[in-house]
Amino acid sequence: MPNSKNTRQLAHIDCPGGGQVWVEGTTLYVGHMRQPSGTTIVDVADPARPRVLSRVEIPPGWHSHKVRVANDIMIVNHERLGDDATPEFGGGLGIYDVSKPAEPKPIGKWRTHGKGVHRYDFDGRYAYISPTAEGYVGNIMMILDLADPAKPREVRRWWIPGQWRAGGEEYPWEKWVAPRCHHPLRLGDRLYVSYWHHGFYILDIADMSKPKAIAGVNTSPVFPHPTHTCLPMPAPLKGRRIMVVADEDVAKIWPAAPAFTWIYDITDERHPTAIATFQVEGLDKDGSPQPAMMGCHQPSERFRGTIIPFAWFAKGLRILDIADPFRPREVGFFEPDPPEGCALASSNDVTMDARGLLYLIDRQRGVDIIEASVL
Repeated sequence: MPNSKNTRQLAHIDCPGGGQVWVEGTTLYVGHMRQPSGTTIVDVADPARPRVLSRVEIPPGWHSHKVRVANDIMIVNHERLGDDATPEFGGGLGIYDVSKPAEPKPIGKWRTHGKGVHRYDFDGRYAYISPTAEGYVGNIMMILDLADPAKPREVRRWWIPGQWRAGGEEYPWEKWVAPRCHHPLRLGDRLYVSYWHHGFYILDIADMSKPKAIAGVNTSPVFPHPTHTCLPMPAPLKGRRIMVVADEDVAKIWPAAPAFTWIYDITDERHPTAIATFQVEGLDKDGSPQPAMMGCHQPSERFRGTIIPFAWFAKGLRILDIADPFRPREVGFFEPDPPEGCALASSNDVTMDARGLLYLIDRQRGVDIIEASVL
């Protein structure tokens, strides 16, 4: 039986591994890691008996491992994966009508230059994405308007100076990792943008046509892990504005102990300040280097109050309470067994539905539906 605390497995969905899970109502959307599996749509009205409704496939050389749904619109990423990608398919976003989840209907595709789109946020009208774009080094931040989902319109793009090579910008990172926007998340009139080995940025998007950088922080010169996700808290904690910053335990610049998560005070958002960290107990025994995909990956972008579920690669689901942001504490966990043929679990993403149930996907195979007594 899986090792657990304050959690209980309700069901396991045997399906190809994936990069993201999302729930709207009682419908689960699973973005898969590798072709031909693109997206699987599952009825979870009875969470103990999930039922596959439909599947969307993707051609060789591409993957569609991220998925978001709002207002009956599903958007999935199209990103090149491998050397056999058919150029006719191209990178970008696939857009679907899922008003009938058993019958997803393609609405259109928004195309981008190069590799495609990685991760993104979607509020039902605007998508905040991380595409590659012609003339730029690496991924940039872009806002798309999907008021007419058949005709997405670029509102604005933003990048860090030096990325726009075609615009004549001096490129200062010949001896460093190339810049890469990884994941914008919106809260109010701010975007919290992770930028991989270039840290994170807080953008003012009160005027979406003119994003303005408020602050940027990069820990990579000292800590070798890339910044994966910046998750702002919607309400103050202990009178402070707080942001959770997850580093990903991959692409280490040098051999290192597993990645962890940071807690930042952004009360003065021009000067974000790290006030705490969290690592799973016992994972980093003595600071010595460990293989990749042992530590932190991704917090749930849906959570309740101050309790945040995390996908922690080899250590499965971890549930943190940050009511005291200076002392984050673990209040529950679920460590799934490794999929058949795999040495370790590789929990890649977790989300929550309106009932408080958690959905944890392994990038190798399978989704667990989990009940947590602390939620």
